Amino acid sequence: MADHNEVAYTTADGNDYAAHEQTYEGFIMLVKYGTAAVVIIVALMGYFLT
Repeated sequence: MADHNEVAYTTADGNDYAAHEQTYEGFIMLVKYGTAAVVIIVALMGYFLT
């Protein structure tokens, strides 16, 4: 039987953690500013369309 005590993806060759973290930070920034943009658009619609 194989020893499953350590997680394979943490020791796999070719993992680029710097690129992974950069992509994750970009995603978080997109979600943050995207949410803010939607809130502003909805607030402007509420103000101008009523």
